[in-house]
Amino acid sequence: METRKAVTVKDKAATVRPDIVAPAAGGNGNGATQEEEILYLGIDLGTSRSSVAASNGIRETVASVVGYPKDEVAQKMLGRSVVFGDEALRRRLSLHLYRPLENGVIKFSDDPESQPEESARHLRAAGDLIRYIISLAKPKSGQLVFGVIGAPSQASQHNKRAILNAAREVLDSVLITSEPFSVAYGLDELDDALVIDIGAGTVDLCRMHGSFPTAEDQVTLTTAGDYVDKVFEQLLRKRYENAQFNRNMVKRIKEKYGFVTGTNERIQVDFPVDGRPTSHDITEDLRTACASIVDPIVKSIHKLIASFDPEFQERLRHNVVISGGGSQIIGLGKVIEERLADMGGGRVTVVEEPVYAGANGSLKLAYDMPKKYWEVVK
Repeated sequence: METRKAVTVKDKAATVRPDIVAPAAGGNGNGATQEEEILYLGIDLGTSRSSVAASNGIRETVASVVGYPKDEVAQKMLGRSVVFGDEALRRRLSLHLYRPLENGVIKFSDDPESQPEESARHLRAAGDLIRYIISLAKPKSGQLVFGVIGAPSQASQHNKRAILNAAREVLDSVLITSEPFSVAYGLDELDDALVIDIGAGTVDLCRMHGSFPTAEDQVTLTTAGDYVDKVFEQLLRKRYENAQFNRNMVKRIKEKYGFVTGTNERIQVDFPVDGRPTSHDITEDLRTACASIVDPIVKSIHKLIASFDPEFQERLRHNVVISGGGSQIIGLGKVIEERLADMGGGRVTVVEEPVYAGANGSLKLAYDMPKKYWEVVK
């Protein structure tokens, strides 16, 4: 098992474009056109966390949560009309809390007419979240801001359009590309590589073969981080009926201790029982929950390899790259590599910066994008 680091962002444009590009314009209406007046952003808009990497060197990450005060008392206490990230989670009892993304896309974006009010609320929350993420990059007053945003491999056109609509008010130009493609681009792994991006909402697999991936090259699974949290919570409730905990607590435990192999220690955590902190052994339940995503991933790897040109299948098996928050589950890469033995063996590496791998790749893509693919309407 190895870790892999993204290559340095290039200074000059390359003759490439993303596999899925949808330009939209909006933003500040400034007439600036010089390269030095543009701030380029790579944005990984995630179900659980969102990250941004900017051409001015700033990198930030935030929980993808937006909160609005419930009443005048909450508004007075907070001193503002919207709260984001970990602070919103801490203050959630006084907030109307929104996690605007589900399975990697804006909630209700596939069928906004079915629940128009909820769709509008989540679109507003997504727009506020994107606006906040961009503010973290500290653009200068009047500066043009161009962004590349990663989306799940098989996101629908409705999903992508919803993201564009949410972003177009705060970006002068925005492009949408698939998340694993962004990771591959950032690593310079554009030929005979299989990238697996494990997020909270989706697991996205994409095989790279020296040209732009098509729909047949990509698989999107919903058995991702949120699925692990659900399985883990169900197992704990079955084993410890009197313990008091919620999904947010379960998620934090998974993020701190998650593993599928590589530890012989017992994991003990405190849950209240009748209001009293009580120690509980969660080792086996956590292992089982984390392992629940392995089979779907391995089956999808097999599908993508088996349908690849037979002359190049071995090269693909020996260049599997895992990224995303789920890649931090201890032993996951090793277990997947062991399972590749049934297909003739393989090699799995894990990216060095899972939190920023997608954003880094999107930023590199923004740098390299030929100007004709950017559209700015004043």
